[in-house]
Amino acid sequence: MMRIILIDDHPVVREGYRRLLERQPGLSVVAEGESAAEAYRLYKAHAPDLVILDLSLPGPSGIEAIRHIRQRDGAAQILVFSMRTGAAIVRQAFAAGARGYVSKASPPRELLAAVAGVLRGERAMSTDIAHAVAQDEVAGGRAALDDLSPRELEILSLTAAGATAQAVAEALCLSLKTVHNNLSAIRAKLGARTDAHLVWIAVGAGLVSAPEAPPLAE
Repeated sequence: MMRIILIDDHPVVREGYRRLLERQPGLSVVAEGESAAEAYRLYKAHAPDLVILDLSLPGPSGIEAIRHIRQRDGAAQILVFSMRTGAAIVRQAFAAGARGYVSKASPPRELLAAVAGVLRGERAMSTDIAHAVAQDEVAGGRAALDDLSPRELEILSLTAAGATAQAVAEALCLSLKTVHNNLSAIRAKLGARTDAHLVWIAVGAGLVSAPEAPPLAE
């Protein structure tokens, strides 16, 4: 029986894919959590065959969880299941130690195929993620965000999503000065002059979704 841990901060989402997974012969969900800290704690407690986690978690992100777990166990098998589909964040997840990446927009069969592949020791991606990465490489989009460190990418993601520097500091357990220093380094690497320019770059790279336009006044 392959033992799985689920990490997602939405209980309804966890419930849905726990049921999907446990309908498959040989799979058992042994624990669930909703943060990077819980992912690490549960991994230590249960030593599962597979961790399935989201990247958008309260506090430190799923990237941090992947890195922390892999530092403890270099053989850990981790599959990302996320709404985030930008090629840059996908590559960062793999660089941190993930073995698979599936978007939440994928049909259930693609999640199950990725689970089976990762459990066999293979690298797995859903069709849309593989397409996004391939398109980005063909277009030469690797260069822009690939110069950023994993920490800088997290700070850019949060900033582009609308978080203040103070909120970023609190979410990632950093000092405000460290966040400002990182933002300066990010601007320098990307050639961005303002935070608005950073958001434009992040949206263009698929790191975050474009902000919705306000409704028109009647």
